[in-house]
Amino acid sequence: MTIRTTRQQPRRGRLYLLFGMGSDRYALDVRDVLEVMPLRQLKRVAGAPTWVAGVFDWRGSPKARARTSTRLVMVRYAGHSLGLILEQATETLRCQPEAFQDYGLDGGEARYLGPVFRSAQGLVQRVEVAELLGEEARALLFPTDAEAAS
Repeated sequence: MTIRTTRQQPRRGRLYLLFGMGSDRYALDVRDVLEVMPLRQLKRVAGAPTWVAGVFDWRGSPKARARTSTRLVMVRYAGHSLGLILEQATETLRCQPEAFQDYGLDGGEARYLGPVFRSAQGLVQRVEVAELLGEEARALLFPTDAEAAS
């Protein structure tokens, strides 16, 4: 898979994986990314909320053919691996972390939405992986962590 890199400063700054949802653009710090792979078949989990797409054997699965820009991105999350299905995940951005600026709005329940970067293609909002899941979702996906905390 080829991912194009957009450089704002040569060989400086941090690398981010860019992705989109509709016309909105987002960035993940690649230090949180374990692997980027083509989207693959997932096994549905009975009784799981609709936002849980399913499960798969991460290291044992055969490779799927890369035909679209939708990727399955494995990230580090609280000592676990968490898979995210991301659209338009084909480019990277290199910039200083300080280039992302607070936009002055309260994200409310979306604590994972961080500051924004002004690029030539428009605003890019950083996603904070550590803030992706609320308590209920963490307890559902990682029940042993919830038991250990009680």
